[in-house]
Amino acid sequence: MKKQILISLSIVLIGFLPMLVKSQSARITADSKAAKAEFIKTDPSMASLFASSYGYVIFPNVGKGAVGVGGAAGNGAVYEKGKIVGGAKLRQVSVGLQVGGQSYREIIFFENKTSLDHFKNNKVEFSGQVSAIAAKANASANVQYRDGVAVFTEGKNGLMVEAAIGGQKFSYEKK
Repeated sequence: MKKQILISLSIVLIGFLPMLVKSQSARITADSKAAKAEFIKTDPSMASLFASSYGYVIFPNVGKGAVGVGGAAGNGAVYEKGKIVGGAKLRQVSVGLQVGGQSYREIIFFENKTSLDHFKNNKVEFSGQVSAIAAKANASANVQYRDGVAVFTEGKNGLMVEAAIGGQKFSYEKK
């Protein structure tokens, strides 16, 4: 009897799984659109960067925390020529003098098809040498791509004190 109940419950849960995944994807898409609007609100000149870049990935909600060793994670939406083509995950590990927690949003712009394809093939990682540009008025006006990539971040809330090194790793999943 217990076995039949467990099997029935498993079947019901498996039936709901596609709805849960779709719901998460819809939430990330909606949050990404809102994050894009916030970036443009902070820096109106960023609208032209969205229009002129070959593609971009928006991580609308990245959480970061540390006490000595730190980590960050977030999910995002990948756009090619303005249309959503998949999802992405951001993972970060850092070590050094650091304590606190914060949330932020991040956008990575791709200058051309080659740089976006590198991302889609999971060949993009950022080390300590890559720095993001803090979103503020006119920050994107004279953006310089580095290896076909430009990165912008915007803090949302929290407080983090750090003198640390680390890197970000990404994974892409086609929609």
